[in-house]
Order: sequence, then structure tokens, then C-alpha cells
Amino acid sequence: MSTLWKTTIVEGKLFLREPMSVLFGVLFPTAILLLLGAVPALREPSEEFDGARFVELWAPTALVLGLAILGLQHIPGVVASYRQNGVLRRMSTTPVHPAQLLVAQLIIALTAAVVAAVLLILAAWLVLDVPPPVHPLGFAVAFVVGFGAVLAIGLLIAAVAPNARVANGLSILVFMLVMFAGGVYLPRFLMPEFLIRLGDYTPPGVQALLDAWSGDAAVAAAVGVEATGSPQVLQLGIMSLVAVAAGGAAAKLFRWE
Repeated sequence: MSTLWKTTIVEGKLFLREPMSVLFGVLFPTAILLLLGAVPALREPSEEFDGARFVELWAPTALVLGLAILGLQHIPGVVASYRQNGVLRRMSTTPVHPAQLLVAQLIIALTAAVVAAVLLILAAWLVLDVPPPVHPLGFAVAFVVGFGAVLAIGLLIAAVAPNARVANGLSILVFMLVMFAGGVYLPRFLMPEFLIRLGDYTPPGVQALLDAWSGDAAVAAAVGVEATGSPQVLQLGIMSLVAVAAGGAAAKLFRWE
């Protein structure tokens, strides 16, 4: 068994022992969507949303919530605390390079994000009658690219924060901005036009997820965009650039001690 695999297993067990990370990063998006779906009016087509249902519009936003929690709060907090407590420095004196610990954290975060997405899609489909993504490949690409950008930003925060307290403060600030642009605090169809456009290109890319999930003209019209049926290349391209830029900066600025 490789060192990376052993490290990933250990980090996975530690992640599962943190009930808040599992609860909010993996289960909370599904729970809050089901809670909203328990309101009958939110499950019915509405003229206000051009015939779409609120739960259809908000399902990708619920996923954005989970991705942001994992990438912008969990990752920076764990990595910064490892540095502050000397874990990375001590590992640098062993055959296990600290970089393997970071890779293991990214694997755990991606696995948790995939589980969160699967739970959300299944619950929305089986309980709320929201069809699964009509373009699975496009949804998978949008998911991976968007979450990759979020993870890169989270690693950049961990790289520049001198301690866990500063990392948590920066994480909360960026998290709030992502949540606002993603339509968590205020549904996107109620936002001004320029904020909707900003959210289209803000990682993890709620509009790209919505395009691939629904591909429905009524759903797209409710948030003021044209239905494309799949994520737009420009949206994915910008998030890819964010991932490369933030990831490169994190690698350059990262300190093991």
C-alpha cells in the first residue's frame, strides 16, 4: 500500500471524526433543499419563475453551499492548523513529504463533494421530483472545474494565513462572497442583472451547474439567462483560469513551517 494511500485513509478517518465537517459539508445541502421542498408552494410551477419551480432553481445553489464549505472552510482550517501545530514541519523530517498530506486532503475533500452531490441529486429526484442532470457529462465537467477553483482558492488562503485563526477569518470572508454570488443568501432570480452575471463566473459556477442540470428554457428564463443545455465554455474557462492562478500562487507562497 502506497504512502499516499495510507495517508489518505488516515485523513479520511480524521475527517469522519469531525461531525461538523460531515454535517455541513456533506449532509447540509441536501437537508436544506428538502426543508425548502417541504413547503408545498415551492414545489409548484410558478408564473413568477416563468413556469419553473423554486426547488429546481435552488438545487444547484444548495450544491454550491456544500462545495464552498468543503473548499473554503474545511481545507484552509485543517491545513493552517497543521502548519501552526508543527505537523507539516515534523512530517518534513520523515520519508512522508508534507505535500502528500495536502494531496490526501484534496482527495478527501473531492470525495466528500462527490458524495454531497450524489445525495443532493438523488434526494431532489426521488423526494422532490426534480429530474437528475439532463447533461451528466457537462454537469460532471462543471462540477470538477468549479470545485477545483474553490479548492485552489482555499489552498491559497491556507498558504498566506500565518495561523489557523487568520485562515478562518479569511475563509469566512471569501465564503460569504461566494455564497452571495451563488444565490444562497438571496435567490439569483431576485438579484440585479450585474450580480447574476457575476455569479455566472464566480467559482464554483452555479449557472454552469444549472445549465447542465436542467437545460430547460423556463428554468433559465427565471434567472434571466438563455438556455444553453450545457455549461458555457467561457464560464468553465474563467473558472479554470481561477484554479490555475490561485493554485499556482498557493504553491509559490506555501510555507511548511
